[in-house]
Amino acid sequence: MLFETGNFFSQYSWTHFFFGTEWTPRFSGNSELGMLPLLWGTLYVSLIALAVSVPIGLFAAIYLSEYATPGVRAVAKPAIEVLAGIPTIVYGLFALITVGPLLRDYFAGPLGFGDSSRSVMTAGLVMGIMLIPFVSSLSDDIINAVPQSLRDGSYGLGATRSETIKQVIVPAALPGIVGAVLLAASRAIGETMIVVLGAGAAAQLSLNPFEAMTTITVKIVSQLTGDTDFASPETLVAFALGITLFVLTLCLNILALYIVRKYREQYD
Repeated sequence: MLFETGNFFSQYSWTHFFFGTEWTPRFSGNSELGMLPLLWGTLYVSLIALAVSVPIGLFAAIYLSEYATPGVRAVAKPAIEVLAGIPTIVYGLFALITVGPLLRDYFAGPLGFGDSSRSVMTAGLVMGIMLIPFVSSLSDDIINAVPQSLRDGSYGLGATRSETIKQVIVPAALPGIVGAVLLAASRAIGETMIVVLGAGAAAQLSLNPFEAMTTITVKIVSQLTGDTDFASPETLVAFALGITLFVLTLCLNILALYIVRKYREQYD
């Protein structure tokens, strides 16, 4: 990837790639290969997915670990984890056939935001559903790993169950919860099929969540499929996008590691 990325930047300006706002690859020449629309679409879809999955997954984990009876937990936890085993193409079809038309007919159309069933909101909502078991299962395991002595001490001081959860258990489990959110974020950034079927392939900069957009992974696939010339910048750009995605994920890992270490010191 590094060598092919070097070949790409020897043929195409790095300033136009990193700061360009137009993505129009033409194998006949005169291509505009600015990555900002792709990066914006990737971050936009991922943020919506995390906004859906993190609260639901975290609340589900707290309920299963602190409130649910053993019988309910024995049924609910495997049921949630089943979501992680569903192929992403099934989620993509669900977004295309069900969620997209519903959002178009009941929200985007009446509110005047657009008339397309493929949108950032469609892909983000369905991807958020897919990520719920990643956040829920890992957070549940981390919360259960919090020493019982912390709970007993909190109850002994007169705290209620909700106060114990908010002020003792969640802060103690925060490093693991950050790790679960990081895993979900990395999964969202690297998703392809849901974005293709749910959000479309339009590379554009827009704040409207009901418009079609695309992500870095989708364009990596599209630039490397078909009868392509691996010496042209229109194909080599896929490797530059791959390196960019790798660096983005690496930065997320470094940030999460910093946060985990910062909060873990309080409970060692």
